[in-house]
Amino acid sequence: RNVQRDDVLGDILVELNGLASIMESRKLEAVEAAALLRAVLAEIDAAIFAFDANGALQLVNRAGERLLASTHERLAGRTANEIGLDELLASDTRRWNVRRSTFREKGVEHTLLVVSDISRALREEEIEAWRRIVRVLGHELNNSLAPIKSIATSVERLVTREPLASDWQDDVLRGMRVVGSRAESLTRFTRAYAQLARLPEPQKREVALADLVRRVAALETRVPVRIAASPAVTIEADEDQLEQALINLLKNAADASLETGGAVTIHWRAARGQCVIAIEDEGAGLTNSANVFVPFFTTKPSGTGVGLFLSRQIAEAHGGTLTLENRRGTRGCVATLTVPGAQAHRLTGSQ
Repeated sequence: RNVQRDDVLGDILVELNGLASIMESRKLEAVEAAALLRAVLAEIDAAIFAFDANGALQLVNRAGERLLASTHERLAGRTANEIGLDELLASDTRRWNVRRSTFREKGVEHTLLVVSDISRALREEEIEAWRRIVRVLGHELNNSLAPIKSIATSVERLVTREPLASDWQDDVLRGMRVVGSRAESLTRFTRAYAQLARLPEPQKREVALADLVRRVAALETRVPVRIAASPAVTIEADEDQLEQALINLLKNAADASLETGGAVTIHWRAARGQCVIAIEDEGAGLTNSANVFVPFFTTKPSGTGVGLFLSRQIAEAHGGTLTLENRRGTRGCVATLTVPGAQAHRLTGSQ
């Protein structure tokens, strides 16, 4: 008090008073921050546990208390094993999402454990998945059964008419052909649906990619298919499954190019032990890429909506990836299939 600036002691006291004010302000900020943190931890849905270096529980929020059906007072100072946390998490690991990290308090390292109950989210996702499947199945069944029912009714009226029309046999024959066509479409759909559920584990062996691509390209005769200059690569893969994935991708690219009178180009490269296969079309491109890998989603009148989804399943079963996106700088799409286990040799010429 009563400090003055014109002497050394006064200057020191002024500085000390200023430092004291700063420290008091910082202390108040720390107290407020701690209070806010405690309030957030108390209200958050995830169960949070903090253990000290000896494994003793130091902090638990309300969600953690509800999870263990106990209180902080009873749980504090006990280990994870003593409070039954290890047994709880091991009882059904699919239900919990557990995140572990560390932090320091007063120089001592603590372990922070965040436990989230994801069973509700999983149930909601499962319900939504079933809804999508039922929606698609119902749509496809109605598309086939509605015309079959209509034609069956028309044929019944036709053959019971007195007298019979002179061309009744032709009408019946045309109706039966439509019924057969719709039944075959429904058979293809159910076969494709069953294929998704029965995809076996890949039986991997060495596959010469160039030979496989040439064989697949020869199957597509509707549009020109060009194999660009690419390295000779052998990959560890299930040849049958990889061939099916390439057939699906090439057919999809050819369908797109057919609408615009374009062509399809296939090329690949080896990088860091992976083979990256690109199938480029010259179609109109994607207007909405959100549903391209959704099972049974299709914009084609005769499509099943299975090809791209099955191809991605095959890629992921091999530890790889599959993407489909619009090409840059030109029209069309590019499907990029990445498969690990590749070895590059020499270059092959373009075809």
